[in-house]
Amino acid sequence: MNAVTVNQAYLFLIFILNGLLIGIVFDIFRILRRSFKTPNIITYIEDALFWIISVSIILYSLFVFNNGEIRGFIFIGLLFGIALYMLFISKTIIKIFVKIVTFIKNIIYTIFKIIAFPIKKVVKILSKIIKKHRNLKNIKKSPKNLEKKEGF
Repeated sequence: MNAVTVNQAYLFLIFILNGLLIGIVFDIFRILRRSFKTPNIITYIEDALFWIISVSIILYSLFVFNNGEIRGFIFIGLLFGIALYMLFISKTIIKIFVKIVTFIKNIIYTIFKIIAFPIKKVVKILSKIIKKHRNLKNIKKSPKNLEKKEGF
């Protein structure tokens, strides 16, 4: 094999790896979208961020490994890498990331409950005190109470 063929095979492999990396980034955004309900504007921002990251990965690799030259086999390598990832690796990565995200959500939820518990108790006690105070004010200012006291 001559050096040009070896170089092109090397580039093809690099862009297959780029396709795998883009597949991982895609799954991360899919997992986040499924795990957290977000408004449409956040979804649009996530989509734009995905494409910015994907294009950045591709352009970086093009300039670092191929001096910015675009070749047809580069796109084939990207598509092949993405297809390999989606067919064979995606399900495993999604399972792992879902477990990680669920674990982190549970930890945050537990911490929130621990912090919120005393705050809820204090708010409940304060609201009872305020209600009693308002009731006392209303009783003292009520004209019916004045009539009863004066004997009318």
